[in-house]
Amino acid sequence: MTNETQLLEELKSENLKEKAFRTLITLYKERLYWHIRNIVKSHDDTDDVLQNTFIKVYKNIHNFKGDSKLFSWIYRIATNESITFINKNAKRLQITSEEIQQLAINNLTSDIYFEGNTIQLKLQQAIATLPEKQQLVFNMKYFEDIKYKDMSDILETSEGALKASYHIAVKKIEAYLTKD
Repeated sequence: MTNETQLLEELKSENLKEKAFRTLITLYKERLYWHIRNIVKSHDDTDDVLQNTFIKVYKNIHNFKGDSKLFSWIYRIATNESITFINKNAKRLQITSEEIQQLAINNLTSDIYFEGNTIQLKLQQAIATLPEKQQLVFNMKYFEDIKYKDMSDILETSEGALKASYHIAVKKIEAYLTKD
């Protein structure tokens, strides 16, 4: 029995659920934080989305069917929560999700948790110009080094489409960074 299988059994057990959930948080908290942070940009917003992600996982673990890895299922929830968060903010402020992304990047310089330099800021600006799916694929491959197979489970699309999206994203980012 794999560790993931055992963890899943414990998560679905009323007696062991609390302890297993603490283990799950320990295992995935940091990776999910950075995955979400690459999407929503702000530290505080990331903390909110991360908390919402874990709440959803906790409430819905009994619905997990095991068609993918537990990691992929949790990442899919985190990705969807991040996109929902951006879209809700955009709607609340009556602007587009692209404008929300641009605001978040503009605020990075004042974010005490952002340790990047001007090159990293320029890269974030370049990424923000990409369509949503290309942003996700680029961030997952470039920053998190997630394999296309796992990405395929998380984003529910083919590996070929993901490779093409990544390739196009890289070309667009290169063009953005070398213009001027």
